[in-house]
Amino acid sequence: MGNRVQTTTKKDLVNRIADETGQTKVVVKEIVQRFLDEVIDELASGNRLEFREFGVFEVRERAARRAQNPRTLQKVEVPSKRVVKFKVGRLMREKVEDPPEEEPVVKPEPEKLEPAKPPIPRPSSNSPF
Repeated sequence: MGNRVQTTTKKDLVNRIADETGQTKVVVKEIVQRFLDEVIDELASGNRLEFREFGVFEVRERAARRAQNPRTLQKVEVPSKRVVKFKVGRLMREKVEDPPEEEPVVKPEPEKLEPAKPPIPRPSSNSPF
């Protein structure tokens, strides 16, 4: 059993939502983009975003530290920075931990070809026909 990870793009989500809601792709794309812009703006302002059952986004300060360049082994100072953390909500955690069983992939049977018919004999050049 090979677990294949597929990448879903914003365009894929927009198409799916448009199909399921009957809205145009243009309207859905605007709404999805506006939502993403609002999430970014809230986090940039240092605010915490909580979506019940989904999860919580929050900005945390990562402390300054000393690190080592693996190539030169030189010590370098890494400044503090703000990073986004995500804590998974209950519903998402449950669905991810216990994903629905995949339906078995049904490979189409190869088409059964009829045995080749023998070629129709062509009259030879010596033939009177």
